[in-house]
Amino acid sequence: MYRKIVFALLFMPLWVWGVVPTVVNDTTSEALYRLGLEYLTGNDSLGIYMNEEKGVELIRQAAERGSAPAQFRLALCYEEGQGVSQDYAQAVYWYRQAAERGDAWAQFNLAICYAKGQGVSQDYGQAFFWYRQAAEQGDAWAQYNLAICYAKGEGVSQDYGQAFFWYRQAAEQGDVPAQYNLAGCYSKGWGIPQDYERAVYWYRRAAEQGDAWAQYGLAGCYAEGQGVSQDYGQAVYWYRQAAERGNAPAQYSLAGCYAEGQGVSQDYGQAVYWYRQAAEQGDAWAQHNLAVYYAEGEGVSQDYGQAVYWYRQAAEQGNAWAQHNLAVCYAEGEGVSQDYGQAVYWYRQAAEQGDARAQHNLAVCYAEGQGVSQDYGQAIYWWRKAAEQGDAEAQYSLGICYEEGLGVNQDSKQAEYWKNLAIQNGYQP
Repeated sequence: MYRKIVFALLFMPLWVWGVVPTVVNDTTSEALYRLGLEYLTGNDSLGIYMNEEKGVELIRQAAERGSAPAQFRLALCYEEGQGVSQDYAQAVYWYRQAAERGDAWAQFNLAICYAKGQGVSQDYGQAFFWYRQAAEQGDAWAQYNLAICYAKGEGVSQDYGQAFFWYRQAAEQGDVPAQYNLAGCYSKGWGIPQDYERAVYWYRRAAEQGDAWAQYGLAGCYAEGQGVSQDYGQAVYWYRQAAERGNAPAQYSLAGCYAEGQGVSQDYGQAVYWYRQAAEQGDAWAQHNLAVYYAEGEGVSQDYGQAVYWYRQAAEQGNAWAQHNLAVCYAEGEGVSQDYGQAVYWYRQAAEQGDARAQHNLAVCYAEGQGVSQDYGQAIYWWRKAAEQGDAEAQYSLGICYEEGLGVNQDSKQAEYWKNLAIQNGYQP
């Protein structure tokens, strides 16, 4: 019997021995706050079952007595709807109480509320103010966000020097996004003299922690030989690290390495694979290049329908090369029913962006009356645009117009000038 009694006593909840009553009877703000936290999560060792509503009430009592940690935690409860109805305005109120008492986390969260306009009118000036309060206390997240404010000129005049300063403060504490952005400052010379070696150092710090953008940036340094000896093998390695984390620019660049055989054996199948990964994320150049592979049947079975599909995806994002190539598909009836009207439409989209090929082809449409009323004046206009960019075929066509007086006054000197220039640029009549 004695042993059984002892056994039972050893496994009784601690409240039997007076542990919880000591906490409950302690009405200091710190004790109320600690007990409230226990109720928010539950604590089997203290015999406390989770009761979020009771936890919030105890934390509120501590908050109303001026406990900054309790005020911060109460604000968090309102923001997340834990033990109380979600209420951003109340969250802001309690964050402010704690922030004004110097709580760095509360200052940071209050800044976020102002930046997002949650529970308070959006106010970048106030966001900047509270980020600074927390940043000056050493909060790395606040330092990073303060740097962003300076970089973008949000709530303060744009100042790359200050952005660089605060990125460094956060980066030296191990903040990965700050390390990446600090590398960018060194790479671009923003707020600090350009220094590729330092850029590589900080890209590497963030890349080794798994940051996909830093991995992409580091790969670019190896590919270009910036701050490090050019090494396509290392470029491919880091592009792959970022690509496998879903970074679309890295997927696009890795595809390019496979296409060109840089740092890896040339493999059009792998190029298609990675272009597709980026294309499906909306990368316009990847969409364009994937379309080219379908059109040419490299690394994938030739399929003009798929080519048209991907050209269109890129064209609708404003990619001039895709717009031109989509126009060609309509003009030639490849992968789509022949439609000169659509060809003219897409040639024009690319031509107005300065694409010389599209300008030449649009001019041809006007000269031949394909998809548009014949108009040599417009043909001359677009041939001249292309000719001035060095398009040899457009230069020769412009010369013929001057020679024959098509859409322009006949002028033998201008005819000779443009025809000779075209021949010099490789055009063969």
